[in-house]
Amino acid sequence: MFEPGTVVTIPRNLTDYVVTEYGIAHLRQKTLRERAQELIAIAHPDFRAGLKKQASELF
Repeated sequence: MFEPGTVVTIPRNLTDYVVTEYGIAHLRQKTLRERAQELIAIAHPDFRAGLKKQASELF
């Protein structure tokens, strides 16, 4: 059991799934662009438009 506020990290190449209250993103064996799209899809709806804009500028 971790204390509240504890930061837990994992290298991005080992991350298979990310789960939020808005869905599940399957990331294994995806390109950076695909990973960004998967994560945006499960982000809070208020932030998705801004994240899509930033992703389109990066890719």
